[in-house]
Amino acid sequence: MLLTTTNTIEGKPIQQYLGIVTAEAIIGANIFKDIFAGIRDIVGGRSGTYEKVIEEARRNALDELQERAAQVGANAVVGIDLDFETVGSGGSMLMVVATGTAVKI
Repeated sequence: MLLTTTNTIEGKPIQQYLGIVTAEAIIGANIFKDIFAGIRDIVGGRSGTYEKVIEEARRNALDELQERAAQVGANAVVGIDLDFETVGSGGSMLMVVATGTAVKI
């Protein structure tokens, strides 16, 4: 299945629009990750721990989006938008919402 943020796919005309598909992934960051990220904030530099959490949540949302598109008979999703938010007590969890249009190409 082809996933893209663009509204068209060069060289592959869209034959049928099957509707909007959406997927969500919520992942928690535990206290140890918070402690190490806090140290990194003080010292400076990138937080590899949080980058991994964000990557995992993004991948989970895109995998679920692909599954939902397949359920409606799509072989591609165009116009994908990813939104990232913190939720939970004190923003302890990361939510990724992936939305796109399921299509047949």
